[in-house]
Amino acid sequence: MTPVQRTVTKTLVALVAMVGFTIALVPLYDVFCQITGLNGRAASEPKAFASGNVDESRYVTVQFITRKGSGLPWRLEALDNQIRVHPGQAYEVDFVFTNYGKVAYRGRAVPSISPGEASLHLRKVTCFCFQEQRLEAGERVQLPMVFQLSRDLPESVHTVTLAYTLYPITDHMAASNNGAISQGGDA
Repeated sequence: MTPVQRTVTKTLVALVAMVGFTIALVPLYDVFCQITGLNGRAASEPKAFASGNVDESRYVTVQFITRKGSGLPWRLEALDNQIRVHPGQAYEVDFVFTNYGKVAYRGRAVPSISPGEASLHLRKVTCFCFQEQRLEAGERVQLPMVFQLSRDLPESVHTVTLAYTLYPITDHMAASNNGAISQGGDA
């Protein structure tokens, strides 16, 4: 092997390693955020409520923000834009999905939490965000989100913001999720 061939081979190996590392960064970052609560990443599966007393000595304001990504003719809205909660107590908030399109679409609401430290203290038992949703043309569905802020939420946190962004689910994405689709109100 000539020096030029060795250099080309080493360069190609380095290039493949860099591309592989770049591809691996996204799932590694997601796992890191899930574990640490960094970047306000929310749990993607139900959690059990923490037992214990309700901290009635304090209130925390919980705000709900909804928005949609491009490519989905839906609207998502919280029936309550904000509520005041006692840490340790369970609450239910209803959200309404509406498909303004002329055909059925599948979508998913992806949550984020601010401040990031609050994500470690939020427990969701029921949430439409755990599964894809499928709405027929013109369909409107009301779905609950049942949650609890743990009593050990830092005293410095007075407001928690839960933001949900709607994204369309394409056939390619559904296949990578083993085709599991929730029909309208199954969340």
